[in-house]
Amino acid sequence: MMHAKTDSDVTSFGASSPPRPVYIVQSPSRDSHDGEKSPSMHATPASNSPMESPSHPSYGHHSRESSSSRVSGSYNNSSVLGKKGDRKGNDRGWPECKVIEEEGGYGDFYREDKGLSRRTQFFLAIVGFVLVFTLFCLIIWAASSPYKPQLSVKSVTVHNFYFGEGSDRTGVPTKMLTVNCSMRMTVHNPAPFFGIHVSSKPVNLMYSEIVVATGEVKKYHQRRKSTSTVYVNLQGSKVPLYGAGVNLASLVEVDDRKIPVRLVFDVKSRGNVVGKLVTSKHTRHVSCSVPVDSHNNHPIKLKENACRYF
Repeated sequence: MMHAKTDSDVTSFGASSPPRPVYIVQSPSRDSHDGEKSPSMHATPASNSPMESPSHPSYGHHSRESSSSRVSGSYNNSSVLGKKGDRKGNDRGWPECKVIEEEGGYGDFYREDKGLSRRTQFFLAIVGFVLVFTLFCLIIWAASSPYKPQLSVKSVTVHNFYFGEGSDRTGVPTKMLTVNCSMRMTVHNPAPFFGIHVSSKPVNLMYSEIVVATGEVKKYHQRRKSTSTVYVNLQGSKVPLYGAGVNLASLVEVDDRKIPVRLVFDVKSRGNVVGKLVTSKHTRHVSCSVPVDSHNNHPIKLKENACRYF
């Protein structure tokens, strides 16, 4: 049963409950600049009215909605600006709040699926370096291979030529030949960027397929784009001729008869292009026909077509 309020009741209620000032809390605006120092919270007194009095039933509902909106707004502002730095937010006077961080980014996810281990990367780097260096060496070797040494036999000088009777090691009597001569040859290195090491197999002076004197080119180093003269001494002592001695005797007894002999030898060259990793090796075979005068020790100059180089 409801009773109507009398004037006394209203008077007593007003005397016992003095009016309370109401404050509205405003959150800082997002558009405020960093240089402006505005207070984080400021109170604005509102006029007291019967509708905003605590006795009004809508007061509690309104206060709860406003408080919840302020709390949610403060959390939203802190979550948006939390990544810009807590120091900046604290200077403005905003309440600190903890930001939930993710456990891992997408980069870790992709690294786990597509990334390579350090050991694999190191292995691939070594393999790549070996392949590139091998390709480089092949290119250098291909560029250096055409540069073969150029040879030219100039002359042969017979210092001693003795033909007589004798016997071999087994005591069989036969014709014997002793020869002492020298050969002059030029070697040209056409390579523009590496020197060569020159040597030879035995240099043989042959008569009718019999080696009557032998020698060799002493190993030496020749610089790039240079020409050198090489002298080779050939010696043969008491070489048995067996059946070939008959023909040689007839040539020696007749004056102004040339004894046909041949020079046969191989010249080897080796150029260190990239140390000993890349080398350029060549072998030139030389065969020369030399007409020897047993009664003349003057140098025998050879014609250009007297020798073959291959």
